[in-house]
Amino acid sequence: MNFISTRGNVGKIGFIDTVLMGLANDGGLLIPEKIPQISEEKLQSMSKLSYQDLAFEIISSYVDGEIPDQELKDLIEKSYGTFRHSEITPVKKIRDNMYVLELFHGPTFAFKDIALQFLGNLYSYVSKKTGETIHILGATSGDTGASAIEGVRGKEGIRICILHPFGKVSQVQELQMTTVHDENVLNLAIKGTFDDGQRMIKELFVDVDYKNKYHLRAINSINFVRILAQTVYYFYAYFQVAKETGKKQVNFSVPTGNFGDIFAGYLAKKMGLPVGKLIVATNENNILEGFVQKGVYRPGEFRSTYSPSMDIQVASNFERYLYYLLDENPAAVSAKMDQFKSEGKIAVNEEQLCQVQEDFAAHGVAGDECLETISKYYDETGYLLDPHTACGVAAYETSNDPKEVCVTLATAHPAKFNESIERCGIEQTFPQQIKELFEKQKYMEVVEADKASIVDNLEKLFSYSVK
Repeated sequence: MNFISTRGNVGKIGFIDTVLMGLANDGGLLIPEKIPQISEEKLQSMSKLSYQDLAFEIISSYVDGEIPDQELKDLIEKSYGTFRHSEITPVKKIRDNMYVLELFHGPTFAFKDIALQFLGNLYSYVSKKTGETIHILGATSGDTGASAIEGVRGKEGIRICILHPFGKVSQVQELQMTTVHDENVLNLAIKGTFDDGQRMIKELFVDVDYKNKYHLRAINSINFVRILAQTVYYFYAYFQVAKETGKKQVNFSVPTGNFGDIFAGYLAKKMGLPVGKLIVATNENNILEGFVQKGVYRPGEFRSTYSPSMDIQVASNFERYLYYLLDENPAAVSAKMDQFKSEGKIAVNEEQLCQVQEDFAAHGVAGDECLETISKYYDETGYLLDPHTACGVAAYETSNDPKEVCVTLATAHPAKFNESIERCGIEQTFPQQIKELFEKQKYMEVVEADKASIVDNLEKLFSYSVK
């Protein structure tokens, strides 16, 4: 198994090197040279597996022996041993043909735990094997930061810095990040948006000399392992729902801002999973909806919403999909990304737009619609949706044929976004782990959203451990 860059200027590399490189050195994103194909017969045998065994089957096809099988199994068992539910990602039926996939049973109550518990343990494994101190750098719109910190806090040989937009995440999201006082954790609250943080992260990773000097590693979904770990729950959900309904094809509605979670579904489909429609659910930061419906990818004005984890204008994983849309042509991808840099937009032709609309449907959910969906489902079914999941359900209602089975990804526990839940007049009970956060001290630095400020703070965390 070899990995290549979407822009074509990185030689073929293996799985471990892909993990460590994160963002490709040419500024592109790393993808498998060939996507493993799973036969119908193999799918049938995989449908009987536990979540952990299923994860091994899928991930091992990309690892391709670089990690011995038993050591990989141990990494997977350790990663999902922290989850509160025995199925890891249970599927709940809400109505006929409508299911939710609960992805919030990990330590920080968000879907990011599924990938980041594994990636954190994988980084620790690599650090021990190589003796190299790993410095992790990431930006978050809310959930990635807490999950990433939880995945590596206190681990020997790893230090982590997370940027989050000051005042633009929920109270619980901020507390989950900033109440961690481990020596190897630094929280920087930037006076800007998530897109500002993401841009600065990419600038630092493209500076190859700086990246190599400090052994910088990526925790955002620019790292292919994030995508890979998330494909597993598409397979798991499909198997559960197909068994119950007898349907051979299942649709998925996916709340997404950075295009990573839904790209994992796209990858699962390309591997051979019988996925039908992939529904892109966004909020008012609806650049992805505009692309699916009109073929133009153009950032608009940033808006703070009830679903802050999706308050993103520039979706980092979009380039991975663009690679396949442009017939796996790196030169064409580079040209489109250059166009985006110079003109602030990417446009595709009519034939390509037809392909986009064959691959995806999309719906941007306004604030009132989000809250109305939370209230409606709580009143009618007793099921409490967090605001991101509510966007997914609202998109399901507008874009899914009622005769077709659809699974909406429930990406976070509603307790993480009580500000939105309270607006619906709903009083919820907080899990004990979240209750305890409100009594803890916060540790973070508030900084300007510029590269110099970030680098200055990174020097303090990283420089004394450079090897």
